Amino acid sequence: MIEHAKHSLRLLSEFSIPLVIGVVVAVVWANIDPASHDALLEWSPFGHGNEINFHFIVNDIFMALFFGVATKEIVESVLPGGALNPPKKAVNPLLGTLGGVLGPIAVYFGWVVLRGDTTIINGWGIPTATDIALAWLVARMIFGKGHPAVSFLLLLAVADDALGLGIIAVFYPDPAHPVQPMWLLAVAGAMAASFGMKKAGLKNFWPYLIGPGLLSWYALHSAHLHPALALVPIIPFMPHATHDEGLFAEEGGPEVHTDALNRFEHAFKYPVDFGLFAFGIANAGVAFSSVGEATYGVFLALLVGKTLGIFGFAMAGDKLGFPLPEGMNARSLFVAGMVGGLGLTVALFVAGVAFTDPALQGAAKMGALGSAFIAPLAFIAGKLLNARKLAEPRADVESGEQGTSESVPAAAQS
Repeated sequence: MIEHAKHSLRLLSEFSIPLVIGVVVAVVWANIDPASHDALLEWSPFGHGNEINFHFIVNDIFMALFFGVATKEIVESVLPGGALNPPKKAVNPLLGTLGGVLGPIAVYFGWVVLRGDTTIINGWGIPTATDIALAWLVARMIFGKGHPAVSFLLLLAVADDALGLGIIAVFYPDPAHPVQPMWLLAVAGAMAASFGMKKAGLKNFWPYLIGPGLLSWYALHSAHLHPALALVPIIPFMPHATHDEGLFAEEGGPEVHTDALNRFEHAFKYPVDFGLFAFGIANAGVAFSSVGEATYGVFLALLVGKTLGIFGFAMAGDKLGFPLPEGMNARSLFVAGMVGGLGLTVALFVAGVAFTDPALQGAAKMGALGSAFIAPLAFIAGKLLNARKLAEPRADVESGEQGTSESVPAAAQS
């Protein structure tokens, strides 16, 4: 019974079911009874009108854990055996990441110019990030478990979410409260404290969260920067394994992964995954009447900008001597670029800070929600292009050494 329950929890988490249900419930709720949905967002355990309401708890406190888990994956990717180690191994997917950020920005600005509507210009950052969980899920369904395109997309999603964090911090401060940069000294102090704790041999992750983590959160909140980014500068200082144990390695459990970084993810992966139900409720409640120019701009930027940006930059890198991962070709890359256009979670988050006008914010969120329709388009493209088929080994990979089928993941060969 217990094993069955654990298996069910893993499936719900793996397929992002809580997030999907939260989004669906929020959209239906906001269109049937918007007043009660708005009342939930304003509800506070400290009484009506208090700043610490449901929306604040989800977006400013809970999302700090979400971005913390994402940062953990970035940190591990630079370790030996990780996707960013050695550096040459990561050049092509990182070029794809760059294209996956610049492409949507270019398409979004192009839409603004085409429509002549400068009121939506501040939404350019919304389509820059890829939803890690959904991209991984859809990629596995299209390519099959173990295909190199899945790892390519995971690295790309983690990396462009890192850029997304920077975009939020730099370009989307709270317009109602000017940035107070002096508070960033406290963030630096939190980082120094984390470094000192690591040097002192402190291996439990809780002191890092309760001490430097809370200080970083309070400092960012006081600086009027988004406190959801509080753990981003703290996570890299947690003691970690000597090599990358793989994305989502927390599934092995704390008895297998004894370092603080993996124990942190093991402790919070399921709470974060299931807590995304509340994120969906808090952010996806958009009335269908909200469709506007921002909706089409965000959707086109995710569909066209992501696909062409990732494809174009990664292919250019391949031609410049930084090859695609072995087993990938132009067809699988094109489909992977489409999957990269799934921008639900982070796109909704950025939309919430990009616009203060509720109508513009709602329209932009509709575009982010619409990116879910990219999934069936990617399935169709994958079938038509036979993207699941592995590319033949190349003679020019790894400085002229002939590739072999053994270098392709075993799961991908089956």
